Amino acid sequence: MTKPMADERRAQLEQYLQNVSSDQSVTNSDVFISFFRKLQLDTFKIQTQQAFLDVYLADGRHLRVDIQTSDTAGRVLEVVSYKIKLPRELLGYFSLFLIQDRNDGELSVLKKLAEFELPYVSLQSVKQSPCKIAVRKWYMDPSLDKILMDCITSVNLLYIQALEEMEKKWITPAAGHMQKLQMQQKGPDKIKFLELIQEVKHYGYMRLDPCSCDYPEVGCTAAIHVGNNEISCCIKLPSNQTKEVNFKINRVRCWQVTLVGSLSGQGLDQVLELRFEYDDSDTWRWIVFNTKQAFLLSSCLKKMIMEQLATTKRDQGMIGLSDPGDAKKQSIHASQICHAGFMPRKRLAGRPNEDGCVFEKIREEDL
Repeated sequence: MTKPMADERRAQLEQYLQNVSSDQSVTNSDVFISFFRKLQLDTFKIQTQQAFLDVYLADGRHLRVDIQTSDTAGRVLEVVSYKIKLPRELLGYFSLFLIQDRNDGELSVLKKLAEFELPYVSLQSVKQSPCKIAVRKWYMDPSLDKILMDCITSVNLLYIQALEEMEKKWITPAAGHMQKLQMQQKGPDKIKFLELIQEVKHYGYMRLDPCSCDYPEVGCTAAIHVGNNEISCCIKLPSNQTKEVNFKINRVRCWQVTLVGSLSGQGLDQVLELRFEYDDSDTWRWIVFNTKQAFLLSSCLKKMIMEQLATTKRDQGMIGLSDPGDAKKQSIHASQICHAGFMPRKRLAGRPNEDGCVFEKIREEDL
């Protein structure tokens, strides 16, 4: 194959694999999990054997868990939840993340580990840079905190993460609010502290490292917080002026993650971009973020969509559909908006791939 042919083939395979891994009916398949387990082990030449893994909590403590090197993130999270006495029914509100320890002391969440991902292997794959596996809450709607308030373990997890995010300045309460939080922190009631911190801007959001973007013009940089059905950006213009912009998730039509290149071939040196099509003052336009956390941002967008759909479904279950066609319309909308796949470079300037969710109708037994 010529180099252009190989590059095109690689791009097609990347698009295919990312589309496959976005469909839960596929990723829950034993065939899929077995294939990717073997792929991850073979890629980094790791044998299946007993090992230990340190899983960190937000306050810096860690749990050393005995695992197999071939254990998936879902399995490791189950072991951790058992050790900290987190009820199984609350397990879905937490996940494992790959976090990079930076020299400046900042907290940098690189990505959420997929259910089929092998945490031991993921850690080995980035051993050139100091990283760790951590357990953090995994939902984008801060109001969901209330579901976890009846469990001491989940309250503790939310509490120590809130303190960490204050310390790392993910959230910056106003002076008066900070005093109230510090006073409440001295008391024993963690639930009241969590209720009070709900009022702080960007509480419950995922913060990304500063990155470049092309909105409102090329050459801008953005500090991004994503959560509560929006991408909240503090954008620095080429003129050094700053602009606050909130991209609402219900105005996003679709998004795409693209591998632009790599500095060393793999790992943290990958150059990624996430672009989404946005209704900007009744005009659809593509907005691009160049960030190594593109997959994390994509996961956050998808999570917000799924939480919106779940809320809508609950509301409709209580009051009934106003229009029998509403459910079908929402299903179609979800299929269109939840597309997040690698797209060949030559197609990025045009319209999104209307047939991107190619596995929507394929059953597990068809595989």
